[in-house]
Amino acid sequence: MTLLLDTHTLLWMLSKSTRLSKRARSALADRGNDLFFSIAGYWEIGIKISLGKLDLAPKWEETIPREMTRNGVSWLGIEPEHVATVAKLPWIHPDPFDRIMIAQALCKECTIITADPFFRDYSVPAIW
Repeated sequence: MTLLLDTHTLLWMLSKSTRLSKRARSALADRGNDLFFSIAGYWEIGIKISLGKLDLAPKWEETIPREMTRNGVSWLGIEPEHVATVAKLPWIHPDPFDRIMIAQALCKECTIITADPFFRDYSVPAIW
């Protein structure tokens, strides 16, 4: 299965947080699954840090990519097709980072791992 990690999912996975559901932990641990993290999520982390809404350890910009590699998580870039799909999405979820991740999941036929209930209002399979 191809899995797209929401931003909080990646951060909780890397910090080994108990906030991850049992189902999410199981999907992340299954080596048969392909794990992806959107560059939009990385951008979201940078924005939240700059606004003071997220506090990560120094050198987070080195640690996150290194830990992604160690955990078998690949980057998912933003393609023109993803942006065109965002334009067609209904305005259920207003967050621009989540909207691009929803579009990426639709285009790439991914299942999203997220605790965000808004994702379920789109035609995207979600695990939590």
